[in-house]
Amino acid sequence: MAISTIRKLTSQIHRLPPVSCHILTRSSATLSSSKKVVDRIVKLFAIDPEGQKREVVGLAGHSLLRALTNSGLIDPASHRLEEIDACSAECEVNIAQEWLEKLPPRTYDEEYVLVRNSRGRILNKHSRLGCQVVLTPQLQGMVVAVPEPKPWDIP
Repeated sequence: MAISTIRKLTSQIHRLPPVSCHILTRSSATLSSSKKVVDRIVKLFAIDPEGQKREVVGLAGHSLLRALTNSGLIDPASHRLEEIDACSAECEVNIAQEWLEKLPPRTYDEEYVLVRNSRGRILNKHSRLGCQVVLTPQLQGMVVAVPEPKPWDIP
C-alpha cells in the first residue's frame, strides 16, 4: 500500500512544470552585493567632543553609528540597548546643514526618541540618530558632530 502511494506521488511530481528557483543568499541580499568593498567605502568627517575634525570611514549600506563606533568616536558599550531592540538616543549626532537635504526625513519613531531624549530642551533640527542614518555614496564627505556623552549614557 505504502509503495503504491509513493509511486503515485512520484509520478505526480514528475508531471509538474519545472519551477524556477532562486535561492536568496546573504551576499545576494545585501544592498550592493555586486560591488567590491572598495567601491562601497564612504569617507566622512566627524567633529569629536573636543572639537577635533576626524576622518571616519564607513561602508555604503551600514549605519552611521557603526562607522562612528568603529572609529572609536562612540563607545560601543553605551549602545547595549540595540541588543534588545530598544533605543535611548545614545547615538544622537548633529548633521551639518548642507547634508540634511541628502538624508531622508526623520521617521516618526526617530522623532519620538529624539524629543523624549531632549529632556525639556528645544530639539535641534540637525539632530539625528546615528543608528537610523544609512550611509550611501551620496554622503561622501558628510560632516557630523558627535556631542559629549550625557551622564546617563556613560556605562
